Amino acid sequence: MLAGIAHFPTSYSIAPSILGPELEQRGFESIWVAEHSHIPTSRKTPTPSGAPLPQRYFDTFDPFVWLTALASHTTNLLLGTGICLVVQRDPIHTAKSAASLDQISNGRFQFGVGAGWNEDEMNNHGTQADGRFKLMRERVAAIKEMWTAETPEYHGDLVDLPPMTINPKPLQTPHPPIHVGGSYPGGARRAVEWGQGWIPIPGRAEGTLAEHIAGMGEMAEAAGRNPDEIDVTIYFAPADPKTLTEYAEAGVTRVAFDLPSVGEPEALVALDNAMEALSSAGLR
Repeated sequence: MLAGIAHFPTSYSIAPSILGPELEQRGFESIWVAEHSHIPTSRKTPTPSGAPLPQRYFDTFDPFVWLTALASHTTNLLLGTGICLVVQRDPIHTAKSAASLDQISNGRFQFGVGAGWNEDEMNNHGTQADGRFKLMRERVAAIKEMWTAETPEYHGDLVDLPPMTINPKPLQTPHPPIHVGGSYPGGARRAVEWGQGWIPIPGRAEGTLAEHIAGMGEMAEAAGRNPDEIDVTIYFAPADPKTLTEYAEAGVTRVAFDLPSVGEPEALVALDNAMEALSSAGLR
């Protein structure tokens, strides 16, 4: 089982110039950084967990800017958005930012995408909660066209782009992997339909994670896809050997441990604890 971290990078977090080499030295495979453009003061939308919204949600850096900085201090680490709120982003700018990062990092970008939960936030970008999953699908499809076609164009119900020239193209071919966030069964269905990975949210749907992964596999086979070609990644995995063993037995491809938005000493302790938990579970 692959090991990554999930992180909200902030001005008070460990610097990317320090974090990158420390991750590679410990054998982490990837990093996945969150995105929130802003948090409206209205705060009408409760958090999915019902708990108060942590400060890091208010303070996180732009993911593409921060990952580009991290890329210059790493060699092999995969660099993922975790997740990119494509329903709040212009698809042309997003396609260019992602392709630029993939080129600068020598083909290490992973495109984690989601439709978001904060209705107040998405409303400020002109997006309504109803219909956001269709908008996500069309914007991702348009981005894929801009990444892969010499003269891309896209004509959907919600996204309509005329023929254009847009460069650079990503270094990875046919394009960087797309990892689709969302609970079972909707998230699994979208991952099977147009993704290369699925990021399930444990505990937000009836049934066990193992049942959900098995269900995703059945969806893939019905669609003529090999389930083994769809990565399953768990964000904010706990550094708990028992839970990690359960994830591995369920068929999880990758766990991304929660790295708090803290300075260097505390961050390095969290990294060591994560790797120790994997070793205790016999997964390292």
